[in-house]
Amino acid sequence: MIGVSGLLAMFGLMVFRMPVGMAMLAAGYFGTVMISGGRSANAMLVTEAFSATSNYNLTVIPLFILMGNIASVAGFSSRLYEAAFAWVGWLRGGLASASIIGCAAFAAVSGSSVATAVTIGKVALPEMKRFGYSDALATGAIAAGGTLGFLIPPSTGFVLYAILTEESIGQLFMAGILPGLLLTLLFMAAVAVMTFVDPKAGPRGEWVSMSKRMMALLRAFPLLIVIVVSIGGIYLGVFTPVEAAGVGAGLVILLALAMRKLEWHAFKQAVTATVGTTAMLYLIIIGASVLNPFLALTHVPATLGEAMTSAGLGPYGVLMLIILAYLLLGMFMDGLAMLVVTTPIFFPIITGLGFDPIWFGVIAVIVIEMGMITPPVGLNVFVVKSVAQDVPMATIFRGVIPFWIAMAVCLLAIIVFPQIALTIPQAMFQ
Repeated sequence: MIGVSGLLAMFGLMVFRMPVGMAMLAAGYFGTVMISGGRSANAMLVTEAFSATSNYNLTVIPLFILMGNIASVAGFSSRLYEAAFAWVGWLRGGLASASIIGCAAFAAVSGSSVATAVTIGKVALPEMKRFGYSDALATGAIAAGGTLGFLIPPSTGFVLYAILTEESIGQLFMAGILPGLLLTLLFMAAVAVMTFVDPKAGPRGEWVSMSKRMMALLRAFPLLIVIVVSIGGIYLGVFTPVEAAGVGAGLVILLALAMRKLEWHAFKQAVTATVGTTAMLYLIIIGASVLNPFLALTHVPATLGEAMTSAGLGPYGVLMLIILAYLLLGMFMDGLAMLVVTTPIFFPIITGLGFDPIWFGVIAVIVIEMGMITPPVGLNVFVVKSVAQDVPMATIFRGVIPFWIAMAVCLLAIIVFPQIALTIPQAMFQ
């Protein structure tokens, strides 16, 4: 009862707009006080907070966030969109597809769904409006494309999952590549279907000559090289994920300086944003580190696991229950909060059923992505609304429905064919 009351109190604090990390920390700390006393709770608070934040692997987070922020303020993100626009913009719905490709490419340097949606949205939405795209298609494509930042490496979701479960960050990054590419193609297929049903929703853009396409690709080439070097270095074993993050951030800064795209005030803006985002993520990690021992003391995860496994549903029936729980929570909770709250509860159940923990990490991230565009919260929908203020919220939610279906298809494909997620990480160690 104390465990359940603690979780309810935590959700209540979140409803009253307390930061996610502080809500988890308060529930974990005061719950431990009730069970083990203040002295034990104080000791746990000190040791857990220190051990969580002193984890060397967490260095990945600020470095990759800095890489994405520098790329954004230096204008590299707009070059990615321009290159995608040059190659596919002439197709029906091409600007929406270019936005999705731009989101996928920028996701490989930012690791954040919100940053991806905001950055590409600011560039792409005015262009789609100029060409007469429907508000539903334009905003839906940006909201859905932004979720790729949570799946395509370097993903902050994978980093947090790895820290919570003690799995390999490198393997999780590699596991996200093929699902990320598959989801990008499914999003583009959704655009094709929407524009086939309603051609006026996404008219064709102007034809671009091959020479201009190559020129646009050449302009985006420096950032593409950074992506290939950092992610490819992890796959080849040249870098650890932390080293890859440092190399990537360093290369982006050097490129921006060499091309005279990085002014002092823009650099300060990028660093300030990086510090703010990193502090928020570290607070979430500290909160999760205090909440998890409290949940272990209350036996809530073990009791829930026993109930689910003894229900006679079989491994995949239990998996469907967990996915359903994620979808329901996604309607009300932020993705990172959902990941850190549920992973300690669901992870022992999944491993006990014999599922691959790397594979489940991909499943969890995709389902959380679906929550990012699911009403009534749908964080990415609110992010796109902040960019497209004249578009009604109902229109944006209507626009994301085809992309939500595409995500469900991707999720089903990975459940039926686990090797989509496991082929590359397994190849790393052959």
